[in-house]
Amino acid sequence: MRNLDIATLRAFIAVVEQGGVTRAATGLNLTQSAVSMQLKRLEDALGLQLLDRSNRKIGLTNAGEQLLTYARRMIALNDEVYGRLTAPAYEGEITLGVPHDIVYPVVPRVLHQFATAYPRVNVNLRSSRTIRLHEAHEKGEIDLYLTTEGALLPGGETLTQMRLRWIGARDGVAWKKRPLRLAFCRWCIFRSVALRALDDAGIPWDMAVESEDDRAVEALVSADLAVAAMLEDSIPPHQQAIEPGSGLPDLGHSKINMYGKTGPWDEALTDLADMLRRGYQTTGRPMLMEA
Repeated sequence: MRNLDIATLRAFIAVVEQGGVTRAATGLNLTQSAVSMQLKRLEDALGLQLLDRSNRKIGLTNAGEQLLTYARRMIALNDEVYGRLTAPAYEGEITLGVPHDIVYPVVPRVLHQFATAYPRVNVNLRSSRTIRLHEAHEKGEIDLYLTTEGALLPGGETLTQMRLRWIGARDGVAWKKRPLRLAFCRWCIFRSVALRALDDAGIPWDMAVESEDDRAVEALVSADLAVAAMLEDSIPPHQQAIEPGSGLPDLGHSKINMYGKTGPWDEALTDLADMLRRGYQTTGRPMLMEA
C-alpha cells in the first residue's frame, strides 16, 4: 500500500484556494520553494501531472481536479481527528461581528479553520452594519469584529483595503438615467461616500428606497431600477460593477479594519484574530493561478 502525505495534500489545496504558490506559502507559513517541493513530491508519488503549466496562468489538469475533491475530504477528516483528540481544553464562546457585505469569502474559511483548532469554543457570528458593530463593542457585547470604513479608529488595525465600486443589474442601464436613482440602506457606511462623490461631480440623484433592509436594496438594483455601491470583492453574481468611464465618479477605496475587546485576550481569541489577518492577506481568488 502506498500512502499519501497529508502535508503535500495541504500544500496542493492551499495553492488552488489561494491562487498561487506565493500566497499559499504565506498562508502555510512556508517558503515558496518548500511549497513547490511539496507539489512535486505529490505529483511524483502519484505519477500524475496535477497542474497545467502550459499557459502563463497555471490551472488544474483533469487529474488535479479529481484529486482536489479527495484531498479536501482527507484534510478535513485528518484535522477533525487531530483536533478532537489533541485539542487543549479551551471552552467557552466568542462573539465575532462582521458586516453583511464581507462575510464571504474569507470568514467562512476562517471559522472552519478555527473550529478545527478549537472544537470546544463556540463562535457566535453577529452580522450587522459597521455603525452597529461599533456600538455593540462600546457596550461590551462583542469580542472581535471587522468593519468597512474609510478611516481607522483608535484601537483598531487595517487588514486590507478594497476598491469601492458602483454596481447595477447585469447588463443594466439604470446608471445612465438622470437623476441617478440610488438604493442604499439608511445606515449604510457607503451611502455618504456615494452622495458626496455625486454632489462633487454635479450629478443629480434621487434615493429610490428608504429602508434598513438589505434585501430591498438588492431587489431594486437587481431589477435595474437603481444603482448602489459595494466593495469590489463582495459583488453578488446577479449584479455587476459599473465600469470606469461610465460618467459616475470614482469612489476610492474602503478599509477592512479589525477591532477587539479591551483587556487581556485568551489564546483562542488571539488565534482567531491571527486567522482573520492571514485570511485577508490572500483574497482566495479562483482556480487560475500564477505561474
